Amino acid sequence: MKLIINGEQHELAAATLADVVQHFQLEPQLVVTELDGQIIDRADWAATTLEAGMKIELVQFVGGG
Repeated sequence: MKLIINGEQHELAAATLADVVQHFQLEPQLVVTELDGQIIDRADWAATTLEAGMKIELVQFVGGG
């Protein structure tokens, strides 16, 4: 399925938002997701189904200092 992730088009075999986070091997506790302009709660990722063309923003927090 073609999805727009962080402004770039990707072809992924993902059915849910949780699948997308797992595909990019991101640490779920450090990620905020936005789907078509709406922030999706982490508890809802597995139940959030995707359709071709959806726009997803993945923001990962990193430590530093």
